[in-house]
Amino acid sequence: MNPLTKGLILCGVQTAMVLSIGGKMLLDRVTQPRLWVRVAPYDPSLPVRGRYVSLTVNAEARGFSQGTVYAQANFSVEDGKLVARPAIIDGNGVLVSSSTAPVRIAYFIPDRVPDPSVRPPDEELWAEVTVPRRGPPRPIQLGVKKNGVLTPLKLK
Repeated sequence: MNPLTKGLILCGVQTAMVLSIGGKMLLDRVTQPRLWVRVAPYDPSLPVRGRYVSLTVNAEARGFSQGTVYAQANFSVEDGKLVARPAIIDGNGVLVSSSTAPVRIAYFIPDRVPDPSVRPPDEELWAEVTVPRRGPPRPIQLGVKKNGVLTPLKLK
């Protein structure tokens, strides 16, 4: 087998892997629950950054024992709210504080867009998220709530 054939096979395998991950995320977006949640900007103060906004999402913690500082959690949508429940310790849950269940997510933005997390005091930042069966919520889009009206941001 010549090097060109090996390179084409490797390229095909890598392309299939990337497409399968993208396909799974699209399938989750169609089949898993979605909701808008209030988010707060979070700056991890890391020297290496990309063009993304770090956000903290607070979920309602249910089913955690009193005094638990951190626990593995899975997320779901119940009564129109994002809820964190204790996960079976199998490495697939998300580590959260059991009192408020905050989880950090990243929303990637184009280079030409100013930081959408910088808002005036009368505006709240919200994110529409997909809630997969395992893992943290995945952001779909950002929005701003002002005077009780939620308006999606056009960041494309």
